[in-house]
Amino acid sequence: MVRITRVGTTRDQLGESPVWDERRQRLFWIDSLAGLIRTLDPVTGAIDEFGAPAPIGSLALRGDGGAVLALRHGFAHLDFDTRALTDGPSIGLDHAKVRLNDGKADPHGCFVAGTMHGDRAQEEAPLGGLYRLDASGALELLDTDLAVSNGPCFSLDGRTFYLADSARRIIWAYDYSPDGPPANKRVFVDTEAQGSGCDGATVDAEGCLWSVLVRIGKIARFAPDGTMVRTIDMPVRHPTSVAFGGPDLDVLYVTSISRSHALGDDHPDAGGLFAVEGLGVRGLPAHRFGPD
Repeated sequence: MVRITRVGTTRDQLGESPVWDERRQRLFWIDSLAGLIRTLDPVTGAIDEFGAPAPIGSLALRGDGGAVLALRHGFAHLDFDTRALTDGPSIGLDHAKVRLNDGKADPHGCFVAGTMHGDRAQEEAPLGGLYRLDASGALELLDTDLAVSNGPCFSLDGRTFYLADSARRIIWAYDYSPDGPPANKRVFVDTEAQGSGCDGATVDAEGCLWSVLVRIGKIARFAPDGTMVRTIDMPVRHPTSVAFGGPDLDVLYVTSISRSHALGDDHPDAGGLFAVEGLGVRGLPAHRFGPD
């Protein structure tokens, strides 16, 4: 039986980017708008937090410890022990309504993150795009014409890259290689019929994609052919992102919104972190940025 539990009492404005650190047995996630990085020890229930420049789009664990962050218009490296932040490259776009958003490490040690273009007029082409940062500090533009990029993740063999454009209510699939930009972009899932775009996502050990339907309070599981095979109703209106964690990678952690720029929820648990157990499915260890 599926059991959903609120973890702790934190209340994020815009909870995002959960990632399980199997080495430390900790969950990391962010409150994007508050500029907070939070950590959970599930054994003791202890939650720690520290600040970084807001808004934080996403984070990925580094192979040598610490994390790489997507900030407003560029990247930074965080040392967990000293909490020192070192600037990385900028995307070279200083626009008040465009910022880096969701990102993940790829199977080759790079960090892939996309932008969101807020308050965009319908006829206005989205600025920014999808970027890939490698361990040397080189930054590559992989794709453009993305309004609100979310949920980047990879197939089991690493050869397919998934990316949602939440504004267009589409999850794209691309052929993926470290040696060039993603290719053969095609529609993996269109969620217009569900009445919501997709937000954060992860791939489980069976190759299925779990994605948040952010406007209708649900999490959906999609088979590798794009068929929706399962949905989970969350107790809050706007869940945002998902990651498998726990010693057996069988707990699905879910972040949520209390008050973002576009969405709000007055439910007392809104903005909380949730643990979904009893799914009968396991996740995969998170890819890390740079060499181990």
